[in-house]
Amino acid sequence: MLTALSIANIVLIERLDLDFERGLGVLTGETGAGKSILLDALGLALGARADSALVRQGSGQAQVTASFAAPASGTPLAALLANNDIVLEPGEPLLVRRSLKADGGSRAFLNDQPCSAALLREIGGYLVEIHGQHDDRGLLAPAGHRALLDAYARADTRGVGAAHAAWRAAEEKLHAAQAAIAEAERDREWLEHCVAELRALAPQPGEDAELSAARAAMQKGERLAGDLGAIMEAFEGSDSGPAQLRGAARRLDRLAGDHSLLAEALAALDRAIIEAEEAETKLHEAARAMEYDPERLEATETRLFELRAMARKHNVQPDELAELTGTLAARLDAIEGGSAGLAKLESAVAESAAAYTHAATALSDQRSKAAGRLDAAVAGELVPLKLDAARFQTLVERLPAERWGPEGMDRVEFLISTNPGAPFAPLAKIASGGELSRFILALKVALAEEGGADTIIFDEIDRGVGGAVASAIGERLARLAGAGKQLLAVTHSPQVAAKGAAHFIIAKSSEGTVTRTSVHALDAAGRREEIARMLSGAEVTAEARAQAERLLEVVA
Repeated sequence: MLTALSIANIVLIERLDLDFERGLGVLTGETGAGKSILLDALGLALGARADSALVRQGSGQAQVTASFAAPASGTPLAALLANNDIVLEPGEPLLVRRSLKADGGSRAFLNDQPCSAALLREIGGYLVEIHGQHDDRGLLAPAGHRALLDAYARADTRGVGAAHAAWRAAEEKLHAAQAAIAEAERDREWLEHCVAELRALAPQPGEDAELSAARAAMQKGERLAGDLGAIMEAFEGSDSGPAQLRGAARRLDRLAGDHSLLAEALAALDRAIIEAEEAETKLHEAARAMEYDPERLEATETRLFELRAMARKHNVQPDELAELTGTLAARLDAIEGGSAGLAKLESAVAESAAAYTHAATALSDQRSKAAGRLDAAVAGELVPLKLDAARFQTLVERLPAERWGPEGMDRVEFLISTNPGAPFAPLAKIASGGELSRFILALKVALAEEGGADTIIFDEIDRGVGGAVASAIGERLARLAGAGKQLLAVTHSPQVAAKGAAHFIIAKSSEGTVTRTSVHALDAAGRREEIARMLSGAEVTAEARAQAERLLEVVA
């Protein structure tokens, strides 16, 4: 709901601050006083095209600020604000501000945070609907008709949306599986060759390191074989060092009891024999470990080179060959078992498509029934608005399957025929602006609280009518405002003006070469005088004042 509007340096408005309440507010004034300026200023704040001609002559910059009550949580507007990092504290209003320079260029703000004019325009669509002689928003946009009908029908579209999402997810899984199998099928021959080759090689994790170590040891053994042989000869034969030590120990053993030093010498000799034997053991172990076998070395190298060649062929590390074997084998198996898997996925798609079709068909039936009720409700509003020759139709048309979506399978559009026998056409095709505004009013009253912005502005909806029709327009505006909406009506009709809960007068004054437009709220006496002026013209008569009094009494 619009709570306040501040305008500075817009055309004839030098400075203007207005406060608004919920209900029906009417704006009146003499022709040329500047009522359109007020709407142009509000339109600028809501993201309309920035025209530097709006800047008051002699001013460098114009500015408009509109204050709105914070949207309820969970509404599309609240979600849009949150998605754009516009956070409102509890009770904090939403401030929409637009500045416009005389030399061109504009800036937009939401709660003093800079934003794009496009975002301002999108948010403005949730805040205010303006219906005038040349308006092309609100109910004239077919894109919003389906949502309005769903709201009127009290239809919950979330189930259809969830069913559509499940259907699309099942289709994506099927398409992914089909693509994978198709790719594998194209590579079948290559896969069969690779898997056979890898399985024949039978690579094992860690095998490359083991073979490399064994190869290095055998190559070292080949180099050391001669040296080790010469060394080991010193430990072999009857005249080897260890044999001579053992012979000396036996002789010394017979003499060791004759002197203590001999006993110590024997002990040292025993230790030397033990160390020599240990050295001989280690030499034999080393010889066996580094034993050089040309055939074994060749076999080791062949295996190592085969592993590395296969790794290079597949652009992996040798230790990854075992895992690669399993991966390629799985792809090959997928070709063989793919038909069964595809059958399950195809069944899932069929089931989810059937579930969506069932839910969307039920929603379509609900829409069709609601469309009939809405058509009857609008028809009931047309005769009092002097549109008795007109007809209204809510078109619910089944879309081709490729255009079904989360909102269902229907296209919804509001159509009218203004003359007997004339074909139905979109709302926007009506030639008469007055007829259009009254038609929109009839539709708005029929829809009542369902959908749309909280603030609705009708610009000269009573153009070209008077008397009973004007009174009917006023009654319906008041009824719509009583349904929880905020309505502002720019009017020339005293019957409409009398229905307002608040009354603003727009006036133009001149001082020398300076012309200004002002707007201010009227009290009870001011309202009576303004309605009397609207009834009588330039000179307000006693009869006009009495008639104004009667109009206001009827409303009261």
